Amino acid sequence: MADKKITIEEAAHEVKLASRRIGMLHLAYAKAITEALGKEEGEELILKAIKNYGEIVGEMTKKTILEEGLELTPENFYHEKARSLPKYGLNDETIEDEDGKKVYGCTMAKLWRELGEEDLGSLYFFIDVAKFMYYNPDFKLAHKKAMPVHKTDYCLFSLEETSDQEKEDFFNNKDWRYLDKELLMEDKDV
Repeated sequence: MADKKITIEEAAHEVKLASRRIGMLHLAYAKAITEALGKEEGEELILKAIKNYGEIVGEMTKKTILEEGLELTPENFYHEKARSLPKYGLNDETIEDEDGKKVYGCTMAKLWRELGEEDLGSLYFFIDVAKFMYYNPDFKLAHKKAMPVHKTDYCLFSLEETSDQEKEDFFNNKDWRYLDKELLMEDKDV
C-alpha cells in the first residue's frame, strides 16, 4: 500500500461514507437519549454533548493556532494545520458570495433527510457555534439557513461577534441555543 494513490473523487467518496456513519451515530445516540429521557430532557443532554464536542474541537484548534504563533482570528480558525474538517466529501460544494458562505449538499443533512430525522439530526449543527465560542468567545459561527431546518439544499453561515450576554449564557451553563436561533425549529416557514 506504500505506493497506492487514489483520486480526489475516490477520497471524497470515502469521506462521504465516514460522514454518513457519523450522521448515523449521532442519530442513534440522539434517539436513544430522547427515548430514555423524553424529548425535552433528551435534547438538553444531546446539546450538552454537542457543546462538549465543540469544546474539544475549539480548544484543539486554539492550541494549534497558538503553537503556530498566530492570533485567534476567525480567519485563522481555518488555517491549514488547525483545520479539523476534510476538504473533500463532507459536502458537495462550498461557495462564498455576497450572502456569505454557502455549503451545498451536506452529507449528514442528506442522510437525516433520507431517514426522515431532520429534527434530531439538526441538533448536531449546534457544533458550529460551540466550536467557535471555545476557540475565540468573541465570535460565533451561526446559520442563516440550515438544510434540515429550512428544507433547503444548502447551509448558509454567518460569522458574528458575540455579546457579553451571549458569552455569559454560553459559558455559565444557561440555555445557549438562541446563539444560533435559525436552528430552532419554532416558527419556520417550510
